[in-house]
Amino acid sequence: MNPLASQRPVAVIGAGAIGLSLASALARTGRPVTVCGGREPVHHIEVTEDGVAETWPVRHVSDPADIAGYTAAIVAVKAHQTAAVADWLRALAHPDATVLVAQNGVEQRERVLPYVGPAHVVPGVVYLNCERTSPGRVILRRAGALDVAVPDDPAGVALADELNTGRMRTAVEPDLKTVAWTKLLTNITANALTALTGRRADMMRDPEIERIARNIMAEAVQVGRADGAALTEAHVDRAVHWLQHVPPGSTTSMREDRLAGRPLEHDALTGAVVRAAERHGIDVPTNRFVLALLSAIEPTGVAA
Repeated sequence: MNPLASQRPVAVIGAGAIGLSLASALARTGRPVTVCGGREPVHHIEVTEDGVAETWPVRHVSDPADIAGYTAAIVAVKAHQTAAVADWLRALAHPDATVLVAQNGVEQRERVLPYVGPAHVVPGVVYLNCERTSPGRVILRRAGALDVAVPDDPAGVALADELNTGRMRTAVEPDLKTVAWTKLLTNITANALTALTGRRADMMRDPEIERIARNIMAEAVQVGRADGAALTEAHVDRAVHWLQHVPPGSTTSMREDRLAGRPLEHDALTGAVVRAAERHGIDVPTNRFVLALLSAIEPTGVAA
């Protein structure tokens, strides 16, 4: 790790469960953390894993000008919230900035490039299962042997080095497209089905739910192949196995958003599959059905 990197602050745009968990890894390396915007000021972040809590002081800012010149940022707002943080992203539009886009889906780079311009965009595929319990506080759960995957380019390699130093298990992947589509298989099933039913991820062990999940994934494998991802039917088996063995009580971000009455990010997940299917002339009836159901859910703004 570059010893000077630890002296440079990292901006967190989207101080939810994922953003704060990733920020905690960089805080362990000595980087000061700046939390950008939000309804409530956050002056400390607390991440609890296996019952053990760690706390770090952070700086909270409310003006994008406060992060002008920053060379590192984590973008962890939901995909559909990207345009709402455009001013924060534009503050990072310079060639010295590295922007980790920790969003679901397969369109991370395309989503932020219009705002960050010459910055180095690092799409991140995140496997953490974490839950924000209150502003600045997160319960972190890890599933499997990997927490984050980033592309095999200079910016990705440097960021992976830092994250690994901060105990965030990060892999550099030469074929991130396949990795992202593989992760999408789990998102379009677990996120969608938990949001539609209100149940936690344990539901994936139900045989009938597993059957539906396999249909959703099989369609997506066809689409992913057409889009250049090296997917096989074995990816479906591995995704189902992974989902059926996540830590007990695990939830999904879409389920939590549904229960809280917030907008859902189905367009970046199932919507991405349907859009790619249309580009390649592939019929995906199950995914279209799921997308229609999710699109019919109206935000209430009131927690359930």
